[in-house]
Amino acid sequence: MLNLRNIVVRSLFGFMAVLAPATVAAQQGASATSGTPPPVAYASVSELNGMLAQLQQTAQSMQSDLEKMRIEKWKAGASTKQQTLANVESIQRNLRSALPEVIAQLNNAPEDLGVSFKLYRNLDALYDVFGSVVESAGAFGSKDEFQSLINDMTGLESARHAFGERMQKLTASKEDELTRLRAQIKALTAAPAAPAPPPTPKKIIVDDTEPPKKALKKKATKPKPPPTTTDAPPSTAPPK
Repeated sequence: MLNLRNIVVRSLFGFMAVLAPATVAAQQGASATSGTPPPVAYASVSELNGMLAQLQQTAQSMQSDLEKMRIEKWKAGASTKQQTLANVESIQRNLRSALPEVIAQLNNAPEDLGVSFKLYRNLDALYDVFGSVVESAGAFGSKDEFQSLINDMTGLESARHAFGERMQKLTASKEDELTRLRAQIKALTAAPAAPAPPPTPKKIIVDDTEPPKKALKKKATKPKPPPTTTDAPPSTAPPK
């Protein structure tokens, strides 16, 4: 199991940094064109729903069995009881808040690698802390407590293993998608650009016919008025 965990974690950290930009760009292009995210295969959604139903059932059983524990009655030291109580409270907070939140996110994006990895890490942390509680219950608790917690541990390990395998399949699928995208980009960049069509020649129409000249109209000249003459008055000098 540890080998599977190491393989998944190493492959995802190295691969997601390369895959994320191309995948996001492709999804954004598809969303911008159609207005909706790319569809997810029915088989993938059906597989995820079955895994989540099993996980939620295991989480409910864990929550119920943790509430039934009587750690204060254990024949153990105060530090052991205090540490086990702190672990139980941490697990319960996770089961009530963090786990349902990431499950809801995965329901909205069934093949999102980032959300899938987030859920796997959460299950991995739960598995480690819950395993410590189970060990303490086996050493100091009742037989019934230990048996119930062992059953929960088996369900949690099964869910963690199933999600680890799903992430490996998703990673391989996304890697194939990235390879196709790179091939398409390479083909587009390698193809010679089509020559631009020659500009359409403009037609120039020359009109060499002279328009008829308009006859110039002579301006009518007004007749000059006759000069005004003033008659001299008759001489009135007396005769000599």
